[in-house]
Amino acid sequence: MSRVETTALISRYLDAFNAKDFDAMLACLSDDVIHDINQGGREIGKEKFRWFNASMARHYDEELGDIAIMVDESGNRAAAEFTVRGSYLATAEGLPEANGQRYSLPAGIFFEIDDKLISRVSTSYNLNDWTKQVKAG
Repeated sequence: MSRVETTALISRYLDAFNAKDFDAMLACLSDDVIHDINQGGREIGKEKFRWFNASMARHYDEELGDIAIMVDESGNRAAAEFTVRGSYLATAEGLPEANGQRYSLPAGIFFEIDDKLISRVSTSYNLNDWTKQVKAG
């Protein structure tokens, strides 16, 4: 895949996230997509990714801004850096109590591309920063 095609694929994925169009996000992923969850485990497969998104939507209302997409020469690896702006809607297990707190923090995703689809999504953000913002209210 070319750099231009990979950039377009990552843009579609992130645009779908902002539109809360989870089916469009899934359409960008390979069936056996690897999902590395920030400071968490690894899940494999579109169905697990679908369930993860549904869980996230129950707990958080988020939008990504200030997006910068970077793609290597081969078009097989990419990264996106952005600002997550969101609201904490419902308490997630092991995290502080939710009451609609707003937050804003830098984050990023690393991607691998195979057969014109995203085959790995590895998300990274500072959980301590998020927790501090949420506890501050």
